[in-house]
Amino acid sequence: MDMSFSVHHYALELDYKPHSARLSGRAVLQASCTSLSSFSLSFGPLRISKVLVNGKPARYAHAGGVLNVRAAVRGSFSVEVRYSGTPVPVSTPEWGDLGWDQLTDGSLVASQPIGAPSWFPCLDEPSSKASYLLDVTAPSSYVVVCNGVLVDGKVSGSTTRWTYSMAAPMATYLATVQIGQYVEALPGVWAPARLRRLVAHDFARQNQMIDVFSSLFGPYPFAKYSVVVTDDELDVPVEAQALSTFGSNHVDGRRGSERLVAHELAHQWFGNSVGIASWEHIWLNEGFACYSEWLWSEASGGRSADACAAGAQDLLARLPQDLVIGRPARADWFDDRVYKRGALTLHALRREMGDDSFFALLREWCARNRHGVVTTEDFLALAGHRDLLTRWLFEPALPL
Repeated sequence: MDMSFSVHHYALELDYKPHSARLSGRAVLQASCTSLSSFSLSFGPLRISKVLVNGKPARYAHAGGVLNVRAAVRGSFSVEVRYSGTPVPVSTPEWGDLGWDQLTDGSLVASQPIGAPSWFPCLDEPSSKASYLLDVTAPSSYVVVCNGVLVDGKVSGSTTRWTYSMAAPMATYLATVQIGQYVEALPGVWAPARLRRLVAHDFARQNQMIDVFSSLFGPYPFAKYSVVVTDDELDVPVEAQALSTFGSNHVDGRRGSERLVAHELAHQWFGNSVGIASWEHIWLNEGFACYSEWLWSEASGGRSADACAAGAQDLLARLPQDLVIGRPARADWFDDRVYKRGALTLHALRREMGDDSFFALLREWCARNRHGVVTTEDFLALAGHRDLLTRWLFEPALPL
């Protein structure tokens, strides 16, 4: 990816027709550089009709998921791309299809880690954060839920235009658009009408989770938090900034997936506000979110974090110990061992430091790096205890 320039803001105007799955888009990027004669963005196979740089037509080539723009730019500049077609997810051998995807009735966006170019041209690296304005038009029978705060909604005949603002810096993989025939089961929690009662029960303790995590990690880092439950089943919940998406299979009226509710919520601190500089540092997202499941269990009267850690230790001891979670290969970024061993790393650090010092460390980590990007070395520098952390993060054998 071309990192010789930076993008500060994305303004995306989208018009989506669920029944034909057709998307029309206009993306305006506000960017800056020192001096360039050309630059490139990641962008999938949607058909481009026009590219403008600083309001003037620019020459471009679009192939193989890359949009190359030939234009001389210096300092601050804008790029406008107009496009249309049927969005196709980015297909990967490791993680399946990523990005904009069709539901039985509606659509969702699940981009982690490299699916964002399926629906808008972007600088698709986790370290590249920008503010967003998401303007989506859809039939009025559908609800559109995006990152951030709903700032406008205009009904025009049979369609409604929904406008969301995400002022806090956001990585491209965390940008999302959720479209479906939803009702509000709880404030900020959207679901199909048939699941309303079950969703209202299963997500009823989410505000308590926010209070618990705010006390442990520091204030919730965004203006709002939303949840969408789709009418379709999903393999796993979908993380996005200030918004999480669950499948119908994640609600049962018995809070059977509440650990996942806690996991996705915790990502608002770890992964979304405190982002990672590159994917090799993924344990900083997933290890912290997995450990937050244990913290919620402990706080809500379930199994203690000690008991959760003992179970995870037993499980990992029976699995191959050939993974270095502090520097995993691409195929291992989302290996469950990264999640659980990352959580065990934090539990070992907590036992070494004691609760007061450990949670003070987490609050400082979140405050110091709010809306920024970090590396594993940054955490080691702040946390200390390098010998202990090195054993857990950089040696394959599971510490006893």
